[in-house]
This record gives sequence, C-alpha cells and structure tokens, in this order.
Amino acid sequence: MIQVEHVSKRYNKSALVVKDVSFHVGEGQIFGLLGPNGAGKTTLMQMISTLLTPTEGSVKICGHDTKQSPRQIRERIGFLTTEIKLDPLSTPNQLFDFFGELYDIPKEQIPVKKKESFERFGITPFADKRIMELSTGMKQKISIVISLIHDPQVIIFDEPTNGLDILTSRQVMDYLLELKALGRSVLLSTHIFSVAEQLCDEIAILVDGTIVEQGSAEELTAKTESKNFEEAFFKLYTKYHKEG
Repeated sequence: MIQVEHVSKRYNKSALVVKDVSFHVGEGQIFGLLGPNGAGKTTLMQMISTLLTPTEGSVKICGHDTKQSPRQIRERIGFLTTEIKLDPLSTPNQLFDFFGELYDIPKEQIPVKKKESFERFGITPFADKRIMELSTGMKQKISIVISLIHDPQVIIFDEPTNGLDILTSRQVMDYLLELKALGRSVLLSTHIFSVAEQLCDEIAILVDGTIVEQGSAEELTAKTESKNFEEAFFKLYTKYHKEG
C-alpha cells in the first residue's frame, strides 16, 4: 500500500534532512517511525502525504506515484499532523460538514457519519463550541475524525498521541488497532516508546534522517541484546547519532 524507495530530502543547499530511506507498509499493517524530535519524521511523512516533493527517490501509495498522481493519492489517504491547525472560530459541526462536502460524501450520509464519529469520541457535547474553546485532547479527536471522514485506505498519522492525556491517548491507540483489523494500512511517527511497542507490527528507527534499524519491538530488543525495547532504542541512537 505504501512503497518508499530511496527517498531523500534537501532544503535549498542545506544538508540532507532525510537520507536514502526505504520501507514498505502492507495492507492491515501498522508501521512506525520512531525517533527523537529533529530526526526527520515529519519531513518524511509530509513527502509521503504529497505535501513535499522528495529531492531523490520515489513514493507510491496504492500504486500511485506522489509526484505524478498527487490528487489520486489524497483521495486515498487520511493525514494527521500537528502542523495543520483547525480553524479556531469554527465548530466541530461546521468543520465536519465542510470536509464532508469537500470529499464529495453524499449529503444524506454526512449526518449519519457525524453522529457515529462524534459519539465514539465523545465530541457530541462540544459539537457547537468554537475550536478555540476546546482542550488539546478534544481538538486532536476532532482532527482524527475529520482526517478519516472519507474512509481512506491508508492512514498517515504524525505523532497522533502527542500532548494527549492517558485516557485520550488510549482511545486513539485502540482506534488505530481497529483500523488495522479492517485491513487499513497505518503509518505513524512517534517518539513515545510505549506507542511504538504496543501498536506497531514493524518499527523503523530513524536517527539523523536515516533508518538505522528496522523490525518488530521484540526483534530489535533481541538484536541489540537489550533488556527492553527502550534500551534497544538508546543503544541504536548512541551507536549511530553523530554530534554536530
């Protein structure tokens, strides 16, 4: 579903932010990009979601190339990132209706989808409040609902649990597991070990823009002869990170 082949990104004449990255995400799989802030995760996610063009390499989603068929790809993905902000003066009701029309969802289906999504995430009591009045967790849940409004085949989430309380984070994680069970392909980036370990079938460790190791949490722990996954990450980071 997602094929990333030898992708690199350079801004102007600066050093490469992402360096020769390759990986595949299959149907019904959750693939995680784990790395510290500044490792290149967000840049990589933006290239995969067609917001940025790779300097080198190629990205294909459902067989479509991001450079040649960006519109077809946008119809098939749900993209969530902290870089995208909700209109603070709009309400969840207004935003859902707007994006429902934007994705050409039949008008009679929009209220049905809205009721189901809002009830699931506890948005209903806040449906007519302005976004600026809502908590970080509620804004995140609204963003998730809107990003998946068109029932996409591929879900691309950049730090989906960042800044959330324990209960909201668990709710988001459970939902991602349900999407996996429905056969969706999920790509997520995170710097939280527990999220990567509990959710991901495959994890790519990203250090300074490069994937230095890849596998399940158990495989990475065993390969580095570590006591746990967190220790495995720090061993890999220490080994491959170069200061300056």
